[in-house]
This record gives sequence, C-alpha cells and structure tokens, in this order.
Amino acid sequence: MNILVTLDHNYLPPLRVMLTSLLTNSPGERFAVYLIGDGLTAEDLRGLETLLTNRGCLCPVEVPEDLFADAPVARYWTRAMYYRLLAAQLLPKTLDRVLYLDPDILVINPVRPLYDTGLEGNLMAAATHTGLLAGITDPVNRLRLENYEAEAYYNSGVLLMDLAAMRREVCPADIFDYAREHADILLLPDQDILNGLYGARILGVDDSLWNYDARRFDRYLLLSQGEKDMDWVMGHTALLHFCGKRKPWNHSYQGRFSALYKHYWRLAARR
Repeated sequence: MNILVTLDHNYLPPLRVMLTSLLTNSPGERFAVYLIGDGLTAEDLRGLETLLTNRGCLCPVEVPEDLFADAPVARYWTRAMYYRLLAAQLLPKTLDRVLYLDPDILVINPVRPLYDTGLEGNLMAAATHTGLLAGITDPVNRLRLENYEAEAYYNSGVLLMDLAAMRREVCPADIFDYAREHADILLLPDQDILNGLYGARILGVDDSLWNYDARRFDRYLLLSQGEKDMDWVMGHTALLHFCGKRKPWNHSYQGRFSALYKHYWRLAARR
C-alpha cells in the first residue's frame, strides 16, 4: 500500500505513533510511505526508515520550488498547506493510488478495505464528520465555498486518492487562484479549498469506520442508538482521528481515548 504523510519537525513524534499503529494493526501488509516534510533532518529520516524495517520503505518527496512560484503564502499560509492538494504533481508518475493520513491518527484496525475501495469515477474518497447539525452546516459550507454540487463538507485528514485522475483534473493554478480569490472566507484553508474545488468529485465513506472523530464518542453512540459503544469502536473503527487543537500527546489531554493513544506512544518509543 502507498501511504502519504505531510508534516514538519514538530509532528515527527505523532507520525511515529501513527506509523507504529499502522504496522501493528496491518498484519502481512507492506507499505511505501511517501513523506513530504519541511524541517526534517537526515537523522529524522533514518529513524523513520528504522521504524519501517522489514515492513516497507520510506520515500521522501522533493518539492520543486517553481511549483509554488504563484502560490499565495502569508504568515499563516505556508506552501505546506498545499502539499496534499498537489499530491498528484509531487508523487512519482508511476503511482496510481495513495492513501493520505494525518499524523494525528491512530490505526486500530486494518485499512486494506478502504485502500481497495472503488472510487466510481471520483478523484478521492473521504469522510464527512456528520452529526446532529450536519443538515445545517453542509448547506452553509456549500454557500460559503460556492460549491453547490457537493453533497457534504469532507474532512481532509484521510484521503484515498486516484492520482491518475487527479493529474488530469487537479491544476495547481486553479488551487492558487481559488485561495487568492476566497482568502477572506477560508477558515481551514487546505480543507476549504479541497471542498470548494473538488467536493463534488469526492466519494463519501463512513466516518465511524474511516475517520472517527475522537472528540465525539457520545455523538456516535447517540446517533447509532447505542450500537457504536467502545467495544464496537475497537472491533470496527480503523482510523481514529484526534481532530482539533487538543492533542493526545500533550500531558493535559484527558479524552476518552487517551490511554489507548499512550499505549501506542510507548510502543513507538520501543521501536
């Protein structure tokens, strides 16, 4: 399986935890991990290569400077925010499919079923974090981002990408122009751009399986009428996503899945 991650040096420890959980819960699988990162040292890369020993390879991706010559960048907008959007331009032309994963994810069941999902002519597959207010927020986001054909507002933390189709249809100039023209209304810039330009070309997948918002256990339990309890999550959910500003590697974190994250943190430290 081809896995894509993007990060800077600050997210290196969480990335090690995510990869440790991926390897632990994917018996028999091998991975090519494509890494687009800023500020990583040769020692950092060697540590990740050691982590993947006997299970795959690390493939650092060089970012050409000229690709971002026309990109809007500012204090809070760096070129790194465009990396996942431009994956088709940055990754080797020999790749036709890749699964992008945010570093703040735990893999607690196999991801192979998601990786093999047919995209039905879409550019990507992703999950929307549905909830009690989904019927209100989705139309608001469609209006805000001027993408009236999109069925939902998708989270960009997990993206299954058809790279061949994206090479044909995703244009860097379109992305930079959209960012420039909508600068005043972009709240989560890369995620908003993804939805604004390509939301109608995204296949929706079940977030409780493939992009579970770790902050919202009570919501999943309520909407499933009690079915999706902790036993269900541990047996069915594959990707547990620690969305938001509060992160489980911080000492002050007291979320429901804190102990589970600390377990994988300790496993990663031993590798």
